[in-house]
Amino acid sequence: METDMIKLGIIGCGNMGGAILRRALAGGLIRANEIAAADKNTALRDSLAKELGVHAAENAEAAKAPCVLLAVKPQFLPEVGRDIAPVIAKDALVLSIAAGYDLAMLHGLLGSAHIVRIMPNTPALVGEGVMAACRDENVTEEEWAFALRLLSCLGLAKEVPERLMDAVTGMSGSSPAFVFLFMEALADAGVRGGLPRETALNMAAQVMLGCGKLALETGKHPAQLKDMVTSPAGTTIEGVAVLEKRGFRGAVMEAVQAAIDKSKSFHK
Repeated sequence: METDMIKLGIIGCGNMGGAILRRALAGGLIRANEIAAADKNTALRDSLAKELGVHAAENAEAAKAPCVLLAVKPQFLPEVGRDIAPVIAKDALVLSIAAGYDLAMLHGLLGSAHIVRIMPNTPALVGEGVMAACRDENVTEEEWAFALRLLSCLGLAKEVPERLMDAVTGMSGSSPAFVFLFMEALADAGVRGGLPRETALNMAAQVMLGCGKLALETGKHPAQLKDMVTSPAGTTIEGVAVLEKRGFRGAVMEAVQAAIDKSKSFHK
């Protein structure tokens, strides 16, 4: 491997790391021969290298790149950090998606690199994610622009102050689980009403997709969009009344707050 050709080292090629790799290539942001991919699962790493044409590498090799993406699970980050800290350049750009690790903790592991902390969510796997990021004072505007271009390959990329990253973790990071729970409940309700399971699931998923798109494209407040469906004395207001009686909105807010509080506990 010609290390002077490598521009991006990816450490961790699982669901999110693999998605970022594929989306960066599909978006033309970087060429395959400029990427070194490393993973503790060498079979996965070698399979990606064969399929996509990237270089298969060990962690220490990938960490020598001018830009390093850390896409390992949080519980493995201390061990990976010890392995790669000696070889990461002081002016390297490090992008971390390890949940719970703030900038100070990442600097404690990696030294004085230029670090961007990222909170993704699972819809990034299909290019429709929310990719929130914050940066330290070392990150240059050119590096930040590259980071945003990379993240934009996976969906909406937003800069947020680090003090709000826990809120992002609870709201957009954890909420796909809440949304899927609601989707499953909608489908179950359809089955209860007589719809075939597959039909109910497809309809529930399309409802979620369509509602999100409608909100984004019209720019209308969710309350306005709700009122468009809710006719006087109609079927919808009966369902809304039940949800309000059962504390639907309050339950959602409490669920997100619980996720936020848990995120904060990781770096107290």
